[in-house]
Amino acid sequence: MVDRSVFSKLSMPCAFLDWDAFVQNVDHIAKHANGKKIRIATKSIRCVQVLKFILERNKCFEGLMCYNPHEADFLAEVGFDNLLLGYPTVDLEGLTKIASQIKKGKKIICMVDEKEQINLIEKIAAKNDVVFPLCIDIDMSTSFYGFHFGVRRSPIKETKDLVPLLTQILQSLNVRLEGIMGYEAQIAGVGDDAKNRFLKNKVIQYLKKKSLNEIANKRKEIVKYIEKDGYHLEFVNGGGTGSLESTSKEKVVTEVTVGSGFYAPTLFDEYRNFQYKPAIGFALPIIRKPADKLFTCTSGGFIASGAVGKEKLPTPYSPKNCKLLPLEGAGEVQTPVFYSGNEKLEIGDAILFRPSKAGEIAERFSHLFVVSQNKIIDQFSTYRGDRGCFL
Repeated sequence: MVDRSVFSKLSMPCAFLDWDAFVQNVDHIAKHANGKKIRIATKSIRCVQVLKFILERNKCFEGLMCYNPHEADFLAEVGFDNLLLGYPTVDLEGLTKIASQIKKGKKIICMVDEKEQINLIEKIAAKNDVVFPLCIDIDMSTSFYGFHFGVRRSPIKETKDLVPLLTQILQSLNVRLEGIMGYEAQIAGVGDDAKNRFLKNKVIQYLKKKSLNEIANKRKEIVKYIEKDGYHLEFVNGGGTGSLESTSKEKVVTEVTVGSGFYAPTLFDEYRNFQYKPAIGFALPIIRKPADKLFTCTSGGFIASGAVGKEKLPTPYSPKNCKLLPLEGAGEVQTPVFYSGNEKLEIGDAILFRPSKAGEIAERFSHLFVVSQNKIIDQFSTYRGDRGCFL
């Protein structure tokens, strides 16, 4: 655990990476790959030096999953290859950049789940005289008693939905099918061990258990359907941090995407089957004391995306016994904190926070201070520090 004293002489607010915890997470994830490749989700990292370290740490790490075509172009320019766009795009400028990278010999795979997306990619590919590799996004959500369990992503839900896309790809001279992806968000991205939520936990655990077999069978059937017509899939991608164990055991899966587990933000504290080390955080300076046991910090309103809820707020954790005020939360320019501990806090002292999600915090800071054994050993640029703003 990083000590607050590390930041006493630094300009705050500042973000940091607990290197010792981070390396433990990297090694733990590699250990549980079950012989499959692990593709790194860049949106959960957003730092070139961190991405390079993970890829070099273990041979199971191979390839990146990007979230934006301009990001993919940026990463290709700084030396990365085997880039999978995790989401469809209709960005003409971005696709043109990807065409240019493909022409240079880079492997960048575009995600599709609609004919219109393929039409657009075909035009860009033909104009630039290249062949775009494609990946089809398969919806892996499940439904029980009319309840939708999962996220709203692809319209491709069963084998018959694939026919128009496969037909178009087969007839095209400018695109080819490289692989398929299915993200089981209801397993990978939903905590099932939240504090003081016994009933909700039990419901989620039950739904997860029922989903697992259905997900595996669905993926198996789709791969069988695609390959019976002569297609050879270079990869079958699935999973996420929360489903690494289960997804990596599926025979048809060749790679699992992992992102948040490397940093282990607070949303990943609520899983029964695994626990990673908290590795990412930020320090805010105390600037005033408006009342007894109340300390106001500069900035702090780094709220995570998704459905609005208290779980998306950052969490003060050092010193212990700190909490946000329910009527103010974390603010854009200041954040009040209630402290019930015995340690004496002074103006200028740091209070340490953990973000709710992983990579999003990197959009707020130009660099991460790398801390090991309570000493700053390095400083890594984030995308923001590299002047990259992709979403």
